[in-house]
Amino acid sequence: MRETSNPVFRSLPKQQGGYAQFGTGAAGFGAQQMQQHAPEYLDQQQAGVSRPLTIDDVVTKTGITLAVLSAVAVVSYFLVSGNLGLATPFALIGGLGGLALVLVATFGRKQDNPAIVLSYAALEGLFLGAVSFIIANVASVGGPGMIAQAVVGTMGVFFGMLVVYKTGAIRVTPKFTRMIVAAMFGVLALMLLNFVLAMFGVGGGAGMGLRDGGMMAIIFSLVCIGIAAFSFLIDFDAADQMVRAGAPEKAAWGIALGLTVTLVWLYIEILRLLSYFNND
Repeated sequence: MRETSNPVFRSLPKQQGGYAQFGTGAAGFGAQQMQQHAPEYLDQQQAGVSRPLTIDDVVTKTGITLAVLSAVAVVSYFLVSGNLGLATPFALIGGLGGLALVLVATFGRKQDNPAIVLSYAALEGLFLGAVSFIIANVASVGGPGMIAQAVVGTMGVFFGMLVVYKTGAIRVTPKFTRMIVAAMFGVLALMLLNFVLAMFGVGGGAGMGLRDGGMMAIIFSLVCIGIAAFSFLIDFDAADQMVRAGAPEKAAWGIALGLTVTLVWLYIEILRLLSYFNND
């Protein structure tokens, strides 16, 4: 059974099998986790409490989640632009709070809780607004135009990978998934090592140079963008398995959360990369 690189999806129900496109394939409870929840889901559907998940549900819930994130991010950006002292608390509260909610949703199996998902979106918006202002206006001279480029780039990658998935240009196989998961753990380990080395003043406070704007930083950001992009294929496949397995409609909130986590990471990496070309 394929295992998604996105931790949010891992405890959501999925169906075992090969490549599939959204909305196709026979419904069933093939995956072990789906089997565990099957009686509960069937009881809910028979009682009229819930209906099977559809792609429309996924699109709607993801749209709502991104709308909340975007609205809060815009407000956060303008508040920080008026008072730079708000940047640090906004980034810390939003970043740490968002991470805490993702952990609660993942390990507490509450991905389908709309309150948690929308709270995460609000906190992440607080974080993104502050970080975007700092990267675009303090760490570089790109300004709002660079942020717009990052947003367009992020959505372009997202829809591009959706087309790749739906056309079957790249098959989501167990081997492909293992490669992406290994690559993700690799870059996370490098990020952590770079952070620790920077704290101890190695490389003049730049660590291994993964975030100093040099050639190594550019290559590292390109690698991260590539991994995030390919992670979408695995996320789409995980969501597809849930639709085919007949998961309840509320599972759309969990899919929205997982996709948003990947989108945020991709946006930050694209914004960082653009900032390297807009230094003073």
